[in-house]
Amino acid sequence: MEITGGVELPAFREDIELTTADGLTLVGELSLPETADPVATLVCLHPLPTHGGFMDSHIIRKAAARLPALADLAVLRFNFRGVTSPRGTSEGSFGDGVDERHDLAAAMALVAQRGLPHPWLVGWSFGTEVSLKWGLEHPIEGAILLSPPLRRTTDAELAAWAGSGKRLVAVVPELDDYLRPPEAQERFGAAVPEAELIAVEDGKHLWVGEKQTYRVLSELVGVVNPAALPLPREWPTA
Repeated sequence: MEITGGVELPAFREDIELTTADGLTLVGELSLPETADPVATLVCLHPLPTHGGFMDSHIIRKAAARLPALADLAVLRFNFRGVTSPRGTSEGSFGDGVDERHDLAAAMALVAQRGLPHPWLVGWSFGTEVSLKWGLEHPIEGAILLSPPLRRTTDAELAAWAGSGKRLVAVVPELDDYLRPPEAQERFGAAVPEAELIAVEDGKHLWVGEKQTYRVLSELVGVVNPAALPLPREWPTA
């Protein structure tokens, strides 16, 4: 079976609820490998809710569908406050990256409660802003930023990552709508000299198409479990 599109590979999948410090219930899903203990954990933070971002935004959905089986990764994804998906609706309303601090904290509390290993934040677009603003408050290995706009993140918040001991990896599309590799190199390089920038040729902000999906998922695995590369493109059916 070719691994493409909406293919969902085997995993233990559990609907979860997160409770925030300000009293909201958020809905999400935890996906775990079926045949091994996870070697690392991806905590996925989705794109901008006011522009259609949710826990099923395609890169995040495909990470949960494929990477537990292909790379022995735990994948936690959830709807930020006020966001609806087929899984359900998270309580509350959009917090412009500020109130979502509590949403991230609730997700990290579940990671700790379940003893999930080596957590990494994986933010996409708006999710990168939440990662950069609040990620250093938590015991993470680092953050992987997909299509970071650097619109809501202040210079001080970005510079706080310098010398933090947390890896910061920015995966920047060549044809991004908001921040392209030359500007990203300038901004990250000035604030966080140790940040790693991966420029993706022909990439666009939304990573549309299987070629871009495969590239992004490969970059994620290359950071957190490089031994699992290259990712298989087929899955045995018998």
